[in-house]
Amino acid sequence: MKIIFAGTPAFAARALEALLEAGHEVALVLTQPDRPAGRGMQVTASAVKAMAQQYELALLQPHSLKQSGLDTQLAAISADVMVVAAYGLILPTAILNIPRLGCLNIHASLLPRWRGAAPIQRAILAGDRETGITIMQMDQGLDTGAMLLQRSIPIAQDDTAQTLHDKLALMGAHCIVEVLTLLQQGRLVATAQDETAASYAPKLEKTEAEIDWRLDAEQIHRAVRAFNPHPGAHSRVRGIPLKIWQTEVAASAAGNPGEVVATGRESITVVCGNGTLLLKMVQKPGGKRMNAGEFLTGYPLQPGDRFEYRDD
Repeated sequence: MKIIFAGTPAFAARALEALLEAGHEVALVLTQPDRPAGRGMQVTASAVKAMAQQYELALLQPHSLKQSGLDTQLAAISADVMVVAAYGLILPTAILNIPRLGCLNIHASLLPRWRGAAPIQRAILAGDRETGITIMQMDQGLDTGAMLLQRSIPIAQDDTAQTLHDKLALMGAHCIVEVLTLLQQGRLVATAQDETAASYAPKLEKTEAEIDWRLDAEQIHRAVRAFNPHPGAHSRVRGIPLKIWQTEVAASAAGNPGEVVATGRESITVVCGNGTLLLKMVQKPGGKRMNAGEFLTGYPLQPGDRFEYRDD
């Protein structure tokens, strides 16, 4: 099929590569403009741009899809379909109507659950047992279009946003190739979403990643996983800001929320609102990730020390 592809991060690049490997013609790639990224805030190309350049594909990086003449340019391609994956720009109605078979979106949730910008992280935060990929026919709403295909996977107890992202990126790539095959064969059946079951996954705010030790240990454990790798769950102890990358839920212990009740080579035990949390991997500002024992060598926390939280 002749495709216009729109996407930006690694999740989308995996799908673009799969479409090319399946023999589809990607006539044009749309991706976000290069932006500063990383510690040095150097201007960096998106993963999709890098993939497009690798395959020498035609590429556009508009700041808006409403810019003058863009719809005419896209219409001239006479594409069968536009495939959209984590693009980051809203598609105006004029663009949605250009491809012969419309615009298809690769969404990283089991719609209608977790419409919006951060479905992977929200699924982990909520304690969902499964998630998946939905291929959706795009309309003017936010992830409201008819569903063409769904595939689910369990969320493992140790899944982070990164590991789950990687699983779903691979699944999404397989799913969009499958959908295009079914579309060519005329075998797709569109299913309307159940609006009564819809939920929204707003983008992550940095303030959410500050740990509130009054919450249940299980809730905090999920937050640590959901905010790994970005923005990283964090707290302060003895005035030292720490990012917390790996934890384990343990049985309750006497103490106040945030209180350190035990330290050792394997973990730092902290009291939560209900239960305790074992901190196993942490990181100081500007430093590397280290296990609890390595951290305690330089910063010997003692029982009675206390991690801070908002409203202290």
